[in-house]
Amino acid sequence: MTVHSSANVKRITTHILQEMKDRGEKISMLTAYDFSMAKIVDASGIDIILVGDSASNVMAGHETTLPITLDQMIYHASSVVRAVSRSFVVVDIPFGSYQGNSSEALRSAIRIMKESGAHAVKVEGGSEIKESVARILSAGVPVMGHLGLTPQSIYKFGTYTVRAKEDAEATKLLEDAKLLEELGCFAIVVEKIPADLAKKVAESVTIPIIGIGAGGGVDGQVLVVHDMLGITQEFKPRFLRQYADLEGIMMQAFGQYIKDVKSKDFPNDKESY
Repeated sequence: MTVHSSANVKRITTHILQEMKDRGEKISMLTAYDFSMAKIVDASGIDIILVGDSASNVMAGHETTLPITLDQMIYHASSVVRAVSRSFVVVDIPFGSYQGNSSEALRSAIRIMKESGAHAVKVEGGSEIKESVARILSAGVPVMGHLGLTPQSIYKFGTYTVRAKEDAEATKLLEDAKLLEELGCFAIVVEKIPADLAKKVAESVTIPIIGIGAGGGVDGQVLVVHDMLGITQEFKPRFLRQYADLEGIMMQAFGQYIKDVKSKDFPNDKESY
């Protein structure tokens, strides 16, 4: 068997992600929603790019992920796929496009794969959506699960606080992770759950577990790119490490541009034809 370090592979696949877990190499994952950003994220060497329904928040300004449509997700996904040459691209199936009706779930997944060229889809939930997951997988579409805080169910939870602190919810989460693995999911995101539970989940299944606000005992990490770059400043949960202050850099650049235009410094003779 050829073992690939993720650093030198031409294109990340589900098989390579599984190899990474098997040998203990952590998986890196970030979101992207447009061509220009995805091109930079891909070139950085990231393993997975998630075209998240968080586009509803960061790109469209909605309060929740619920309003974004399947057509809008396909638009974002297509833009990202055109930019990517190495990363594995996963696309969220948006709220209302897969729950409760496995035929609709399959149609949605096939539309995403055909129209965007993405490599996999992601769905939120466990036993409640098992028919949908099974149906999508039966068509040969790779599925990533998502357990814990599932933002599409925000009105059911009523809050974005940590999930699965109670025994019953923790037990269900563990059972759901095993169920998703049995159904054939290639990986699962666990969001905002206690670190010890997340570690237990990662040890209880053979597929990669990617965490967000789930501690370091999992197989990889994901963050929203606008949050970690400091473009969005109002969202600062405990789990977010901000790697740059792009808002500050951009404000400085815009301010200087305005000053140069007003003072007639821009454009100068060299910048004119």
